[in-house]
Amino acid sequence: MQNIEEVSVALLAGGMATRLGPAAARTPKALVEVAGRPFIDHQMDLLKCNGLRRVVLCLGHYGEQIQSHLGDGSQLGMEFLYSYDGPELLGTGGALRRAIDSLSDTFFVMYGDSYMDISYATILHHFQTSSALALMTVLRNDNQWDKSNVIYRDHTLLCYDKRHPSPEMNYVDYGVAILRKPALEQIPADTRYDLADLYTQLVARRQMIGYEVHERFYEIGTPASLDEARAYLSRNKK
Repeated sequence: MQNIEEVSVALLAGGMATRLGPAAARTPKALVEVAGRPFIDHQMDLLKCNGLRRVVLCLGHYGEQIQSHLGDGSQLGMEFLYSYDGPELLGTGGALRRAIDSLSDTFFVMYGDSYMDISYATILHHFQTSSALALMTVLRNDNQWDKSNVIYRDHTLLCYDKRHPSPEMNYVDYGVAILRKPALEQIPADTRYDLADLYTQLVARRQMIGYEVHERFYEIGTPASLDEARAYLSRNKK
């Protein structure tokens, strides 16, 4: 089993931020000010507090600004590596596939616009006791914070489909996953690909397990959710 310090975090931070409006007109979402600091600084503090030290940032839109801001991570006692989409945007799955050589054999996947205050070590241990290729954290949502897209019953992940919601779906993909490299190798290299499609296939094949969390997520994808994240992080600074 890998110790948490040896496990990479793939941070998907290459989105265009089209819903955020003027707040991200000339800057990537990751650098938008939240509680007096760029949002990504809060994320890095959270990861460090949880024992994670190695972050691979998958970048696209204004990605150079993020790399210039963070550097190599040594000032935080961390290591930051960078992977760029290139001239064509590859989507979440394609961007992650491009970064495969920089990732540890088992790695976390997160999004550059989300803040999830959970015990990463506990989730990693749960995953490492299984033979699954992947793990999805899920939250009982009932369409409250986002559109529910998961059927999760009796500690079992039964269905994930963000394109075809059904009334049975009262959980949501929380936004933190763990993958083993063989799962990522199912994505064709240098191809535009949505990570959600890989998750749907893994769940259907019973190769992805679920882990229920109970703390809501915060994200900065819209002006309203940005305000919520600012209020939360102003109250709960790491």
